[in-house]
Amino acid sequence: MTGDEARHWVRNRFGVSRETQLNTFVEYVLAESTQQNLVSAATLPQIWTRHIVDSAQLVPLVGNSAGSWFDIGSGAGFPGMVVAILTNKPIVLVEPRRKRAEFLERVARELGLGDRVRIAVCRAESYSGVADVISARAVSALSELFAATIHLSTKKTRWVLPKGKSAREEVAVATRTWHGVFHVEQSLTDPDSLIILAEKVARR
Repeated sequence: MTGDEARHWVRNRFGVSRETQLNTFVEYVLAESTQQNLVSAATLPQIWTRHIVDSAQLVPLVGNSAGSWFDIGSGAGFPGMVVAILTNKPIVLVEPRRKRAEFLERVARELGLGDRVRIAVCRAESYSGVADVISARAVSALSELFAATIHLSTKKTRWVLPKGKSAREEVAVATRTWHGVFHVEQSLTDPDSLIILAEKVARR
């Protein structure tokens, strides 16, 4: 998927106004990347494909799940800030690194999202609350992620977790200690990337 194809996908799926907001967000990320290492510099020329659509593709996978969305280890705002731009859901971006959290707070304020976007400057283990959807992008292995965030979930929580090609192996390892309904989807942006969908997660 090229950058133009990525923009076209977003425009068709979410509309021109959302694409415009995402373009503003991209400008913020590119500018901030000169001040701190938000994402790998090698991926910045492909930011629309590698980061924007890679994040945006999670939204239709979740469907109409109501209520709050927690994004764990948000970093530069992928996927959390992209989800906030593309939906009307209340969302918490959990990011323990102060400088990145300050960037996210500034972006949320300047994009007019501050009324429903909260930045939690802490590790997931220290946060309290309940989410209808939990996302995390390249944070930790599946078993470790569940251990760190199970207290944020209920039996109805849906997990949507972008992973590399090892996703199926991570599911196999996780099911040794975790019950759940697991499904793996192919990523739109990379033939080697997969997305783990999980529901009804609980310890064995």
